[in-house]
Amino acid sequence: MLHDGHQALVVDPGDAQPVLDALKRLNVQLPAILVTHHHGDHTGGVAALRQATGAQVFGPAHEVMPEPVTRLGQRDQISALGLCFGVIDVPGHTAGHIAYYCADVDGAPLLFCGDTLFSGGCGRLFEGTPAQMLASLDQLAALPEATRVCCAHEYTLSNLKFACAVDPDNQALARYTLQAKDLRARQQPTLPSTIGLERQINPFLRTRQPAILQAAQGFDASARDETRIFAALRQWKNEFQ
Repeated sequence: MLHDGHQALVVDPGDAQPVLDALKRLNVQLPAILVTHHHGDHTGGVAALRQATGAQVFGPAHEVMPEPVTRLGQRDQISALGLCFGVIDVPGHTAGHIAYYCADVDGAPLLFCGDTLFSGGCGRLFEGTPAQMLASLDQLAALPEATRVCCAHEYTLSNLKFACAVDPDNQALARYTLQAKDLRARQQPTLPSTIGLERQINPFLRTRQPAILQAAQGFDASARDETRIFAALRQWKNEFQ
């Protein structure tokens, strides 16, 4: 949720009740709901929230959404809370997944990326291809380093366990892992991350780096081109314990 003390927007409300509780506690109205993709843990609360608040719902152009919804795709823009959000098509996790980017929220860029990019990881490929997901992550990695990454799940520690197995000599990754473990031990979130940090520690944004390439080929010796390298890394993560 973002709010300005009077109005709010929420992103991917899988459950309406926590949002309704927050609106009441903060005494704010809800004019806008932003949805990144169709999975139920991102849309489950949309209908109830719309009924309770009259909020306008924005979502991807090519996915099944709780109607009515304003459909959005690459380079579309929406205004909410006096902020301008640009839409980025990021297929991979689902076929029509989108992200929302604002160049300035309280002095720094902000990205709502759903299940495309996580801290230290990326989403599973349920509908899209490795080539699509690699291109989607390349778009997000090209955003300014200061961009705050608001992903949809607190998967950071499990992602970092895999990242350390892939990239054991990465000192930035080792430092971040200690910080993330400390935050979680104190029941604090690791999120939002930043694009700058993810470029340093996230193996899925670093598949062209020699260390990651070599590690991926250790998992799948047939992986040669960049798409196959990415696919091997994603499959390795799927199987990782």
